[in-house]
Amino acid sequence: MNNEVRRPATIHAIGESFDDVVLPHLDAAYQLARWLMRNEHDAEDVVQDATLRAFRYFRTFTGGNGRAWFLRIVRNTCSGWRGRRFEGLTDPFDEEQHRSDTPASDPEALLLQTDDATLIDRAMRNLPDRFHQLLVLRELEGLSYRELADVIGIPVGTVMSRLSRAREALRGAVDSELKPSRVSARTHLREHETNAVLV
Repeated sequence: MNNEVRRPATIHAIGESFDDVVLPHLDAAYQLARWLMRNEHDAEDVVQDATLRAFRYFRTFTGGNGRAWFLRIVRNTCSGWRGRRFEGLTDPFDEEQHRSDTPASDPEALLLQTDDATLIDRAMRNLPDRFHQLLVLRELEGLSYRELADVIGIPVGTVMSRLSRAREALRGAVDSELKPSRVSARTHLREHETNAVLV
């Protein structure tokens, strides 16, 4: 009879368990997947798939930053899913934006907040995936340059320069989104002035 104690499959050789390395980062994984997939239901599926992959390959985790390791799996899983799925023609219903139990506040402020969020969302959708991913990971998930380098698999210097280009591209995308509304506002003002002169 063998008296040897066997460790469960979820304990890594360096003493870290799957639960300790991966589970604290499920919320960050979901947020990343939601931004990359642009769909809540697909994001849930991606996180589930990525978690199963992380569990299956946990023995390859060599220690270090568990968050970066897991988010890299999520990012790669999103890439695989996006390659296989057909882009839907409609935007999903945003329960947070349309719920009625929000505290009453200034309607103008609420409208401006909604407009800003919509503007940024539209601008982010127009960015190339490599910029989109970097901005989500850095600005929304708060990853450091080192963590970004680990997640994306590029040197830290490349992260910094690519992040600079991503921010510039976002500024350009926001400007592009604003131009039609500026033109339509000017056109509306001219029409109003013309009607005032005619009256």
